[in-house]
Amino acid sequence: MPTIVLLALVGLAAQLVDGSLGMAYGVTSTTLLLFIGTNPAAASATVHLAEIGTTLASGVSHWKFGNVDWKVVLRVGVPGAVGAFAGATVLSNLSTDAAKPVMSLILLGLGVYLLVRFTLKGLRTDRLHLPLRSRFLAPLGLVAGFVDATGGGGWGPVGTPALLASGRLEPRKVVGSIDTSEFLVAIAASLGFLFAIGSQGIDFTWVAALLVGGLIAAPLAAWLVRKVPGRVLGSAVGGVIVLTNTRTLLRSDWVGVGDTPTEDIVLGLIALVWIAAITWSVRAYRHDLAAGRGDVVAVGHGPTDPVAPGDEPALVAADVDPVPPTR
Repeated sequence: MPTIVLLALVGLAAQLVDGSLGMAYGVTSTTLLLFIGTNPAAASATVHLAEIGTTLASGVSHWKFGNVDWKVVLRVGVPGAVGAFAGATVLSNLSTDAAKPVMSLILLGLGVYLLVRFTLKGLRTDRLHLPLRSRFLAPLGLVAGFVDATGGGGWGPVGTPALLASGRLEPRKVVGSIDTSEFLVAIAASLGFLFAIGSQGIDFTWVAALLVGGLIAAPLAAWLVRKVPGRVLGSAVGGVIVLTNTRTLLRSDWVGVGDTPTEDIVLGLIALVWIAAITWSVRAYRHDLAAGRGDVVAVGHGPTDPVAPGDEPALVAADVDPVPPTR
């Protein structure tokens, strides 16, 4: 019973972060399962089975709050499902530990870019609402789906920073679209694992515990991402990526300082920088909002989103300098 309660709490916390930042459910949940002795394939299969329900609930919640771009969902989600099925099949037959440091290094670079870009310059608006091409989304989905299935998590860490870096989609819609498309990835990965290893090693009570926690958190996370300014959200996502992938690299054979004081010091320093970056972003956002600058997007609504009666945003930013009234 203590294990089931712990899994439910982990599922709740992981979905709250995942639904708000577009990543972390799979990585957090899989890490716990591996810690208590579950083999990698069974751990990933357990998490992905739970994600079928949590991603469905998260997708519906994000859709209701207007955080989803359905074209992006389909163009990245379908290739992602193909990659996830392939990744599940591969993980059932071999280990991909050697590839983890390489992937973490790539993601670390993206995370640093996002942290610096959003903290110092804010939300890029010159590309907003430009189309995201299939030639970009399809390979992204394929790679992210494969990494997600083989690593027990990775759809968000790969997909979210790539879409944010493109500058063509509002941060809240990046998170909402990635979370919604993950439903397809979770189904494909689960089928891949069930075909390859059956139900061996999968505890369906654990699946249910993770699912319950995630279902409770999904609506709250979808509401939260709608209220957080894009600049602050970008800094928060960048910090999560830098922190988690630095930890992976420190524990890899490349560095080999896992579970040492060196690891604690490095991660502690990164956490302090991350907190400072978010604080800076909040102050800069408030300053830009007070100055009526065009790079500040109204909270909860994109620049061209229709506003329902009675649902006007509390904070409105001008896209151009105010024009004095004519006589």
